[in-house]
Amino acid sequence: MRNCLFFTLAFGLGFLAHSSAENSARVTGIGGVFFESQNPEALKSWYEKQLGIKMDDHGHMFEWKTLDAKSGVTQWSVMRAGNKYLQPSKSHFMINYRVEHLKELVEHLKANRVKVLDAIEVTPYGDFVHILDADGNKVELWQPPAE
Repeated sequence: MRNCLFFTLAFGLGFLAHSSAENSARVTGIGGVFFESQNPEALKSWYEKQLGIKMDDHGHMFEWKTLDAKSGVTQWSVMRAGNKYLQPSKSHFMINYRVEHLKELVEHLKANRVKVLDAIEVTPYGDFVHILDADGNKVELWQPPAE
Protein backbone atom coordinates (compact mmCIF):
# COMPACT_ATOMS: atom_id res chain seq x y z
CA MET A 1 0.00 0.00 0.00
CA ARG A 2 2.78 2.39 0.94
CA ASN A 3 4.69 1.63 -2.29
CA CYS A 4 1.51 2.08 -4.30
CA LEU A 5 0.91 5.50 -2.74
CA PHE A 6 4.54 6.52 -3.38
CA PHE A 7 4.39 5.50 -7.06
CA THR A 8 1.02 7.19 -7.56
CA LEU A 9 2.32 10.42 -6.01
CA ALA A 10 5.58 10.29 -8.00
CA PHE A 11 3.70 9.64 -11.27
CA GLY A 12 1.24 12.43 -10.56
CA LEU A 13 3.94 14.98 -9.78
CA GLY A 14 5.95 13.91 -12.83
CA PHE A 15 2.87 14.18 -15.05
CA LEU A 16 2.05 17.67 -13.74
CA ALA A 17 5.65 18.87 -14.20
CA HIS A 18 5.76 17.43 -17.73
CA SER A 19 2.37 18.86 -18.66
CA SER A 20 3.13 22.36 -17.39
CA ALA A 21 6.50 22.42 -19.19
CA GLU A 22 4.90 21.36 -22.47
CA ASN A 23 2.04 23.84 -22.12
CA SER A 24 4.32 26.82 -21.39
CA ALA A 25 6.17 26.57 -24.73
CA ARG A 26 3.56 27.18 -27.38
CA VAL A 27 2.36 29.11 -30.39
CA THR A 28 0.29 32.18 -29.48
CA GLY A 29 -0.58 33.51 -32.93
CA ILE A 30 0.60 34.30 -36.42
CA GLY A 31 3.47 36.74 -36.61
CA GLY A 32 3.72 36.88 -40.37
CA VAL A 33 2.89 35.48 -43.77
CA PHE A 34 5.63 35.39 -46.39
CA PHE A 35 5.18 34.24 -49.96
CA GLU A 36 6.79 34.39 -53.38
CA SER A 37 5.71 36.11 -56.58
CA GLN A 38 7.24 36.34 -60.05
CA ASN A 39 6.69 40.12 -59.79
CA PRO A 40 6.50 41.18 -56.13
CA GLU A 41 6.30 44.92 -56.85
CA ALA A 42 3.33 44.48 -59.19
CA LEU A 43 1.61 42.19 -56.69
CA LYS A 44 2.15 44.65 -53.82
CA SER A 45 0.79 47.41 -56.06
CA TRP A 46 -2.30 45.28 -56.82
CA TYR A 47 -2.97 44.70 -53.09
CA GLU A 48 -2.54 48.41 -52.37
CA LYS A 49 -4.82 49.52 -55.23
CA GLN A 50 -7.49 46.81 -54.93
CA LEU A 51 -7.59 46.18 -51.18
CA GLY A 52 -6.16 49.41 -49.77
CA ILE A 53 -3.22 47.76 -48.01
CA LYS A 54 -0.48 50.41 -47.74
CA MET A 55 2.89 48.92 -48.69
CA ASP A 56 6.51 49.61 -47.80
CA ASP A 57 9.63 47.84 -49.09
CA HIS A 58 8.80 44.73 -47.04
CA GLY A 59 5.01 44.62 -47.52
CA HIS A 60 2.66 45.62 -44.73
CA MET A 61 2.69 45.32 -40.96
CA PHE A 62 -0.80 44.83 -39.57
CA GLU A 63 -1.18 46.18 -36.03
CA TRP A 64 -3.76 44.67 -33.69
CA LYS A 65 -4.88 44.46 -30.06
CA THR A 66 -6.20 41.51 -28.11
CA LEU A 67 -9.34 41.66 -26.01
CA ASP A 68 -7.15 42.17 -22.92
CA ALA A 69 -5.49 45.23 -24.60
CA LYS A 70 -2.17 43.60 -25.51
CA SER A 71 -0.85 44.87 -28.83
CA GLY A 72 1.00 43.06 -31.57
CA VAL A 73 1.81 43.00 -35.26
CA THR A 74 1.52 40.55 -38.12
CA GLN A 75 3.90 41.06 -41.05
CA TRP A 76 2.63 40.42 -44.60
CA SER A 77 5.47 40.16 -47.12
CA VAL A 78 5.86 39.14 -50.72
CA MET A 79 9.29 38.32 -52.14
CA ARG A 80 10.71 37.44 -55.52
CA ALA A 81 10.13 33.80 -56.54
CA GLY A 82 13.21 31.62 -56.27
CA ASN A 83 14.83 33.54 -53.42
CA LYS A 84 16.88 31.54 -50.93
CA TYR A 85 14.99 32.69 -47.82
CA LEU A 86 12.34 29.97 -48.05
CA GLN A 87 14.85 27.17 -48.70
CA PRO A 88 15.14 24.25 -48.08
CA SER A 89 11.36 24.16 -48.43
CA LYS A 90 9.90 23.60 -51.89
CA SER A 91 6.83 25.65 -50.91
CA HIS A 92 6.29 29.19 -52.12
CA PHE A 93 5.18 30.44 -48.70
CA MET A 94 6.22 30.48 -45.06
CA ILE A 95 4.19 31.16 -41.93
CA ASN A 96 5.82 32.90 -38.97
CA TYR A 97 4.28 31.89 -35.65
CA ARG A 98 4.49 34.00 -32.49
CA VAL A 99 5.58 31.77 -29.60
CA GLU A 100 6.18 31.85 -25.88
CA HIS A 101 9.26 30.18 -24.37
CA LEU A 102 11.12 29.60 -27.64
CA LYS A 103 14.09 27.78 -26.10
CA GLU A 104 11.82 25.24 -24.38
CA LEU A 105 9.80 24.80 -27.56
CA VAL A 106 12.95 24.10 -29.58
CA GLU A 107 14.02 21.50 -26.99
CA HIS A 108 10.58 19.88 -27.24
CA LEU A 109 10.77 19.85 -31.05
CA LYS A 110 14.26 18.34 -31.09
CA ALA A 111 13.17 15.67 -28.60
CA ASN A 112 10.36 14.80 -31.03
CA ARG A 113 12.76 14.65 -34.01
CA VAL A 114 11.45 17.79 -35.70
CA LYS A 115 14.06 19.20 -38.10
CA VAL A 116 15.39 22.45 -36.58
CA LEU A 117 17.21 24.29 -39.37
CA ASP A 118 19.29 26.79 -37.43
CA ALA A 119 20.24 28.09 -34.00
CA ILE A 120 18.00 30.59 -32.25
CA GLU A 121 18.87 34.06 -33.55
CA VAL A 122 18.57 36.82 -30.95
CA THR A 123 17.73 40.24 -32.43
CA PRO A 124 16.29 43.53 -31.16
CA TYR A 125 13.01 42.43 -32.83
CA GLY A 126 12.87 39.18 -30.88
CA ASP A 127 14.25 35.66 -31.16
CA PHE A 128 13.86 33.54 -34.30
CA VAL A 129 14.42 29.94 -35.37
CA HIS A 130 13.34 27.94 -38.43
CA ILE A 131 11.98 24.39 -38.58
CA LEU A 132 10.43 22.09 -41.18
CA ASP A 133 6.89 20.82 -40.65
CA ALA A 134 5.79 17.27 -41.47
CA ASP A 135 5.27 18.22 -45.16
CA GLY A 136 8.69 19.87 -45.47
CA ASN A 137 7.37 23.45 -45.32
CA LYS A 138 9.73 25.93 -43.72
CA VAL A 139 8.19 27.50 -40.59
CA GLU A 140 9.57 30.48 -38.70
CA LEU A 141 9.11 30.64 -34.93
CA TRP A 142 9.35 34.10 -33.35
CA GLN A 143 9.38 35.08 -29.72
CA PRO A 144 8.76 38.84 -29.64
CA PRO A 145 10.94 40.90 -27.29
CA ALA A 146 9.69 41.38 -23.74
CA GLU A 147 7.36 44.36 -23.48
